[in-house]
Amino acid sequence: MNSRTPAAVIASLGACALALGAAAPVGAAEQSADQAMVSVFHGVPGLTADVYANGDELLGDFKPGTLTEPQSLAAGSYDLKVFKAGEGPDGTPAIQKTIDVPAGANATVVAHLSADGTPELDAFVNNVSKVPPEKARLTVRHVAAAPAVDVRAGGTPLFNGLVNPREATADVDAGTVSTDVVLAGTDTVAIGPADLELAEGTGNVVYAWGSAADKNLALKVQSLDGMQSTPGAAADSPSAMGVTNSSDSWLVGSAAAGVAAVAGALVLSRRARERV
Repeated sequence: MNSRTPAAVIASLGACALALGAAAPVGAAEQSADQAMVSVFHGVPGLTADVYANGDELLGDFKPGTLTEPQSLAAGSYDLKVFKAGEGPDGTPAIQKTIDVPAGANATVVAHLSADGTPELDAFVNNVSKVPPEKARLTVRHVAAAPAVDVRAGGTPLFNGLVNPREATADVDAGTVSTDVVLAGTDTVAIGPADLELAEGTGNVVYAWGSAADKNLALKVQSLDGMQSTPGAAADSPSAMGVTNSSDSWLVGSAAAGVAAVAGALVLSRRARERV
């Protein structure tokens, strides 16, 4: 990844998705009143991108599977265009938004595929409130071109019927947990299993991304630190949040039958929409 103006890149992408309706997060980082804290995850398979904001190239060769480190950025308005690498600034952008970024926000912006495979941008507010003692926070975000899924921990359903681009979250016992993603209401594995190390007092965000039809579903993990509760403190009191983005990314390790089932369900869903 060739970074030209990293903070500005984060600002432009973060502003774009935050304007899609994200609310201010609980426990925002300690920062000036006119700043926001934003990370960006690139979850569009096969699209190495050049990013432009307000007509200037800010990032070249932004690779799928890349999760940026969080950056403090100035609130403001940005005209964002994401091109296939080498096709900007006069070509047709793959994604384009004119946006405003609010001050005081903490979020992760995700460039990803919709359920039917269309590139889009969404913002997710990171919950950085205190985590209860001996607990860790687990959040799963469905940003893959795939139908509804269930997320299991140790073989037991934790989140049911999660659809793109929704998220689900819960405070769970800290420790190592084996997770997998299955087709909603079935035992058909689409992604995993994968062991997650959930340290006490951390937030752990798992992105299910990629395309079922193209058999490249994968997981990406983002870690949010500095959320431990202290004796006598309320569990939801703000923390001086530190965000550390994990570089771990697991390519789908499911059985071929599971991937085929996901792809088949997606095709059926597309055909149903076409008949409407």
